[in-house]
Amino acid sequence: MAAKTGFAKYIIVITTVSAAIMELLDTTIVNVALNQMAGSLSSTIEDVAWVITSYAIANVIIIPMTGFLGEYFGRKTYYLTSMVLFGVASYFCGASEGLWELVFWRFIQGIGGGALLSTSQAILFDAFDPKDRGVASGLFGMGIVLGPTLGPALGGYILEHYTWSQIFYVNIPICVIATILTIIYIERKEGEGERKSEIQIDYIGIALLVIGIGALQFVLEKGESEDWFQSRMIVTLSIVAAIGILGFIWQETHTEHPVVNLGVFKYKIFAFSTIFTLIAGVGLFTSSFVYPVLVQRVNGFTPYEAGLSLVAPTLAAVILFPIIGKRMAAGAPPIPFMVAGILFFVFFGFYSGTATPDMGRWDFFPMQLCRTVGISLLQLPLINQAVAGLKPKEYPAGIALSNMIRQLGGAFGIALANNFATNRAAQHRSDLMANMSTDNPLFNERLANMTRNMAGLTGDTFNAATMAYKQMEAGVVRQAYYLAYLDTFRLIAVFFVCLLPFVYLLKTKKLTAEEVAEMAKATAESH
Repeated sequence: MAAKTGFAKYIIVITTVSAAIMELLDTTIVNVALNQMAGSLSSTIEDVAWVITSYAIANVIIIPMTGFLGEYFGRKTYYLTSMVLFGVASYFCGASEGLWELVFWRFIQGIGGGALLSTSQAILFDAFDPKDRGVASGLFGMGIVLGPTLGPALGGYILEHYTWSQIFYVNIPICVIATILTIIYIERKEGEGERKSEIQIDYIGIALLVIGIGALQFVLEKGESEDWFQSRMIVTLSIVAAIGILGFIWQETHTEHPVVNLGVFKYKIFAFSTIFTLIAGVGLFTSSFVYPVLVQRVNGFTPYEAGLSLVAPTLAAVILFPIIGKRMAAGAPPIPFMVAGILFFVFFGFYSGTATPDMGRWDFFPMQLCRTVGISLLQLPLINQAVAGLKPKEYPAGIALSNMIRQLGGAFGIALANNFATNRAAQHRSDLMANMSTDNPLFNERLANMTRNMAGLTGDTFNAATMAYKQMEAGVVRQAYYLAYLDTFRLIAVFFVCLLPFVYLLKTKKLTAEEVAEMAKATAESH
C-alpha cells in the first residue's frame, strides 16, 4: 500500500491513534469505578475486580496471535471486525445487569481491543514514507502514553457526573466513526487475505497459548487477593500455567506452521531484549499503579483529582515522542536514549520516595514529569532494539512476543507492588504501634489531648478515650501505608539501577537509513 498524502494521511493518523488510545484508555478507566460497580451489581470489590482481570487476560492472549490472524483473515478485515467487536462489547458492558455478564463482555472487549492496539500501528506506518516512519512511531507512542493516563481522569469525571455505564458507552461513537473512516480511507494491501487456503492453523499451539498464558495472567492478577500459594486455586492454576507454557514452547518448536515463531529466541540480542522488556515493564506499570493509590489513600485525592494530576506532566513530556522517532529514523543510536530513560526512572523512584502526606496536585508535577520523560526516552528505542538482531521476516514474531512479555511484566509488577506494599505496611504498622505504649510519655500526652477533644466534640466522656485511641490507630495505619508506598517507589528505582549495567548487551551495529526504514515498517506490521 502506497504512502498517503494530504487529507487522507491525517485521517488515517487520527483513526489509528484514536483507536489505540481508546483501547488503552479502557485498561485504566474502569479502575476508578470498582466501588460504584460493586454497589450497583450487589457484589464485593474482590469479585468486581474480575472486570479488570478478564480484560487483561483477553489482551495478553490475543496480542501474540495478531500477526497470524491478520495474515489469515486479511489485515483490514481483521481490523474492522475487531473495531466492531470492541464497540458491540462496549455497549453490552454498559448494559450489563449482572457481574458475570459484565465480566464476559469485558473479555470479549479485550479480544477486540488487543487487535486494535496491535494492528493500528501497522496501518499508521503504511500511511508514511519509509523515511518518515520514525515520526509515525512517535505519533503512535503519544497515543500509547495518553490512553492509560487519560483513563483515570475521564473515569473520575464520568463517575462524578454520570454512572459507571457511561464509561463503556463513550467508546461507541468513537468506534462508529473509526469504522466508517477505516472503510473509506484505509486500503487493503495487495494480496491481503488471499492466502487463507495456504495457511495451516496450529490449533494445538493456540489452545496451549490460551491455557498457559491465560492461567499465568490470572495468577498474576488475582494472586495477592487470594493470598498467593496459600490458595489451592492459585497453586492449581500455577501448575496449569507451567504445563501450558512448556507445552506451547514444545509445540511451537516442533511444528512446521507455528502460530507464534519462537525461533527468534536463538538471537542473543532478542533474548536479552525480552528480559530487558520484562523488567522494564515491571517498573513502568508499577510506577503507574502505585501513584494513584498513594494520593487517594494518603493525600485524600478523589479518583478524578488523581487522574487529573497525571495529565499535565504527560502532556508536557509526550512531545518528546515524535522528536525521538525522527532522530531514530535518521539513524541515531538507541542506547543513549535508553540510558537516559533509565536514569530518569531511577531519579523518579528516589524522588517520589520523598513525597509527603500534605502534598497537593501540583506538588507531584516534577516527579511525574520525570516518569513520563523516562517513558518517552525508553519506549521507542526498546521497541527497535527488540528486533535489531532479527531477519526482516522475523520482525513480526519478535515484536508480538515483546509486546506480550511487556504486558506480563506489567501484571507481575502490579502483583509485586501489591505484595511488597502490603508486607511493608504491616512492618511499618508494627514499628509504629510499638510507640503506642503507656510507658511512652509522648503517647500518654497525645492520647490525653485527643481524649479531651473527642469528649468536647461528642459529649461522650465515657467512650472518649476509646474513640481517641481508635483515631490514633487509624492514623498509624495511614502512616504505615504512606511509608510502604514510598518504599515501593524506591524499589522501582532499584529495579532500574540493576537494569542499567545490562544495557551494553543490547548494543548493535549502527543501522543505515534503509535498514531503519525496513525495521520501522516491519515493527509496524508486527502490530
